[in-house]
Amino acid sequence: MFPDQETARVYLESRLWPNGPTCPACSSTDRITTRKGGFYRCNQCKTDFTVRTGTIFERSHVPLHKWIHAMYLVVTARKGISSMQLAKEIGVTQKTAWFMLQRLREACAGKTDKLSGIVEADECFVGGLEANRHQSKKKRLGGGAVGKTAVMGLRERGGRTIAMPVENTNKETLQNAIYDHVELGSTIMTDEALAYKSLNGPFFKHESVNHLGGEYTRGPVSTNSIESVWALLKRGIYGTWHQVSAKHLGRYVNEVAFRLNEGDVKRHTLDRLDSFVDAVNGKRLTYARLIA
Repeated sequence: MFPDQETARVYLESRLWPNGPTCPACSSTDRITTRKGGFYRCNQCKTDFTVRTGTIFERSHVPLHKWIHAMYLVVTARKGISSMQLAKEIGVTQKTAWFMLQRLREACAGKTDKLSGIVEADECFVGGLEANRHQSKKKRLGGGAVGKTAVMGLRERGGRTIAMPVENTNKETLQNAIYDHVELGSTIMTDEALAYKSLNGPFFKHESVNHLGGEYTRGPVSTNSIESVWALLKRGIYGTWHQVSAKHLGRYVNEVAFRLNEGDVKRHTLDRLDSFVDAVNGKRLTYARLIA
């Protein structure tokens, strides 16, 4: 469908500008002059722009059809794709492929609509085992979750998933995340963690299962759906990305959540790709900001 840059440009313009070329500076659709090579000029604010301007593609020398190929691979690879693999697939260097993937993950940080109905909440910890660290990198702080990064997750039954790294897993942090992302009146299902105990009240109905006691489901009460999100995240880390720093972890979590939401395998592949393209606007990520 997109054998060259021109066909890719036409496709992106049709998705990002359904009503014709739109100036990224003043949002005007009038008095736009078409120039060669996909360039446009806004005669109202004197801005020259292309379909790349103001998106994750801005100032990238990678042809647009390679960007679309990369988006297709990201949205269809169940456990993600590594920068080494992407570099070989589309014919760029590994460094370029890594930067492209981080830009694409930036676009995955998407919809902030609150979840409702039955929402499962849980947290996981991402990071290597102390015993597996090099002698110079051992933290010597103890075992378990010490030295790892906590990730909070919320999944609506039959709906969307929201996940994000958090500083800690205390009551204030976890409950604030729930209040921020879940509609009042919803039913929250969790494990036996003490941080969730006081949720049951005028704002939420709270049900829990006791994992320590060997209880994983009790009628409709379970956290199996959000646990499957952690399974997907960790399979991606162990099998595809291998090493994820705490600094960039949020973007990897965004990618997993996007693949479960807009990238749901029940949707046609082209619909998933369209949703990915729709998310690229206004999310430019420079290399300087990425590695700062």
